[in-house]
Amino acid sequence: MAPRPGRETVGGQSTVAEAPPWESARRPRPTWGLAEGDAISPGRTVLRRIGGGRRYEVFLVWCEHRLAVLVAKVLRPDQADDPAAMRDLVREGDLLARMAHPVVVRGFGTSAEGPFPHLLLEHLEGPTLQSLLDHHGPIGLEQLLPLGMHVAAALHYLGREGVVHLDVKPENVVMGAPPRLIDFSVSRGPAAAARLSKPVGTDAFMAPEQCDRTRGDLGAPADVFGFGVTLHVALTGRRPFPREHGAGSSPDPEVRFPQLVRAPAPLPRRTPAALADLLRSMLAVAPDDRPTAAEVVAALEPVVAELPRRLVLGRRGWARRH
Repeated sequence: MAPRPGRETVGGQSTVAEAPPWESARRPRPTWGLAEGDAISPGRTVLRRIGGGRRYEVFLVWCEHRLAVLVAKVLRPDQADDPAAMRDLVREGDLLARMAHPVVVRGFGTSAEGPFPHLLLEHLEGPTLQSLLDHHGPIGLEQLLPLGMHVAAALHYLGREGVVHLDVKPENVVMGAPPRLIDFSVSRGPAAAARLSKPVGTDAFMAPEQCDRTRGDLGAPADVFGFGVTLHVALTGRRPFPREHGAGSSPDPEVRFPQLVRAPAPLPRRTPAALADLLRSMLAVAPDDRPTAAEVVAALEPVVAELPRRLVLGRRGWARRH
C-alpha cells in the first residue's frame, strides 16, 4: 500500500541519511513532476502520486508486464545520481526479493537504469495503522491483540532470515487481513546494522541501542522495542516517551531520545495485566531484557484467549473460536 494521497510517509523524525541541503534551507523537496500517463520505465506508467519522503516519491503505477496496479518508490531528482541512495535502493529490492511471509510486503524488483530509478512493490488495500489512529483514536483489544500476534510473527521471520527492519512504527503497518509490514528502506542484516555509526530510524520508535550507537549492536531486539512502542501508541493514542517541542533537533541525545533515560508512560488501568507486563518488557532498555518476537506471540496467545471471541495462531494459520 501506499500512503494516503498527499501524506508524507517519512517525517522529520526519521533519520535515513544526512539532511540534504534543500531541507536545512527549508526549500521544497525536489520532485520529478510526474503526472498521470508519464512513463517511469518501459511498460510502467504513472496513475497518480500517493506520497513520498526525504529520498523518494511514491506513485501508483500501471505495469503492462503484470497487467496490475503496483507501487513505485522513485528516487528524487537530487538522489538519483547519489551512489549511496542507489545502493540503498538496490539493497531494499534485493532484501524484499528473498522475503516470503504473509505479513511482509512483496517486492517486484528494482529498476536502477534509466532516468527514474525505482523499486516496484505490491499495492495493498487498506489504511495504515497511523491513519486509523489519526482518524479514530486508539484501537480496541479485539483489533490490537491479533495485530500484535501477526506483526510479531513477521518480526520472528525477519530475525530468522537475518534482517533487522529498524523502522517498525504505525505508519509502516497496513491494516488488512492480515496486516502487512512495509517500508524496508533502512533495513539490513545484523552485520551491516552493527556498522552503523549514527542513529537510523524514526526517533520515537528507536531502541536505545539505535539512539546511542555506543550501547551495543543492532539486532532483532531493536525491532521488538519499536513494535512495543507501536503497540503502546495503538493502545493509548500517545507515545510512551514524550518529549518537548523542538527536542528533535537537540544535540543532547538524552533530550532528543527520552527513551534513553525515562521509563515509559503508564498504561490505562483497564489494560490486562499480562499485556501491560509484556509491553513493559518489550520497552526494556537493555536488549537482552526484552522478549524475542516468538515470545511476544506466545505471551499474547493467553490474552487473546480471554476475549469473548478468540483468535489464536495455530499451525494452519488463524482460526476463529466461539
